[in-house]
This record gives sequence, C-alpha cells and structure tokens, in this order.
Amino acid sequence: MIFPAIDLQKGRSVRLFQGDFKQSRLVNGKPLEQAALINWRGIHCLHLVDLDGAKAGQPQNLKTVQQIAGRFQGMMEIGGGIRTSETIEQYLNSGISRVILGSVALKDPDFTKAALQQFGPDKIVIGVDGRDGKVATEGWLDQSVMPMADLIGEMVAAGAQTFIVTDVAKDGMMSGPNIDLLASLQKKFPDANIVASGGIRNLADIRALQKAGIKDMIAGMSLAQGTLTLQEVKEVNDDAG
Repeated sequence: MIFPAIDLQKGRSVRLFQGDFKQSRLVNGKPLEQAALINWRGIHCLHLVDLDGAKAGQPQNLKTVQQIAGRFQGMMEIGGGIRTSETIEQYLNSGISRVILGSVALKDPDFTKAALQQFGPDKIVIGVDGRDGKVATEGWLDQSVMPMADLIGEMVAAGAQTFIVTDVAKDGMMSGPNIDLLASLQKKFPDANIVASGGIRNLADIRALQKAGIKDMIAGMSLAQGTLTLQEVKEVNDDAG
C-alpha cells in the first residue's frame, strides 16, 4: 500500500529536502484540494505530517488537519508534535485513523508505551527517523546515539506493530530509498510492519521495496515532481487489495 504524503507548514503543503526546514518547496497552497484530488483519483489512504508541530512539540496545523479529516474518505495518519494523550484523542475524534509518535518514542518511552496500551497498536504508529542508523528527533533537528533497531526492538516488546522508518539523508532527495536498511529491519523484526519513507522516486523503487519484503510505503516528492503518478499509486494499492 502506498500512502501519498501531505506535509503541512503554515497551512500549506510543502516538501522539505533532508528535513531542512529552510529548504521547503511549495506543493499546494490549498492542501484540502490536494487531499480531495487524491481521493478523487481512487486512493483512500493518506499520510499527514505537521512539520511546524514537529518543530514546536505540539500541533500547529490542527485546523487544516481537521478540515482534511472531515472530507477525506479513507485511512488517514498524522504525525508531528504529538506529545500527550489529549492530542491523540483530539486527532482520533477528528476522524484520523491513527497517530504517529516519533521523537516522543525516544524521549519519553514510558508515555509511548502507555499510549500503546491505552489506544492499541492499530491506533498508534511509531515513527523512527534517522541518519546513519541512529535515531533523529524534533523534526530531524536533533541527532541521538540510539540505533534505530534498538528503538524498534523496545517498542515491539511494548506491543507496537507498525513503524514508519525514514532515512533522513534520503528524504526529499529523489535518490532512491535505503532498501538495505529497510530490508534488514524487516528481517530483524518479521512480525512488525516496516513502512518505507524517504527517497522513493518511481514505480521501479516501489517494486524493489516490495521484492525486499516491504509492503507499505510513503510517497511525497515523487508525486510532487511527477515521477510517480496517482494512477500508478492507485494501481499498486488496488493490487494490494
């Protein structure tokens, strides 16, 4: 399954290069229309990121997210600045299908584990972003020393099932996904769903990821640049059932 991505910055849809907030490219000034087009093309899953929220540590584009959730038909997930149970409940009550806990999974594992218990693994996704195999946090502004595999292992033990894994060096660069990293993590944690994020250029990359055992993935820059089309996404998703 391919999730088209909409990254929100000041109420607009943008794409960043390697997570650099100073290097953003406008995709659509009206993300609600962008989401509606994705829906109209027969795609019923959507990946949302509150970039400002990731930086601030609390939601900053809530109104835009709620507008999208009120109209989009299908599965939606949201990440960026989610640090409290109240925020999780607010998003879920707005129609979001599941929320992504990223930086907080490293910085407050007790809260993350409690959220998994309270809301269940179908509602809580763990976002694991990193450089050189080590976890990056706070919208990728900070670099930790914890290996990505260690964080995944700790969260698997706590009941997490789905992990969105992003190689920051690949994100927005159109250089191809880090298949070796993703495949190794999927092999290490066979009962987890490792979702590929970052670097996907085209249908060939998608097929390569599928061959490596990755079932789900997120596409952003490739859709913005047209090297991957919504029709191709629909066909892949239809094949996946």
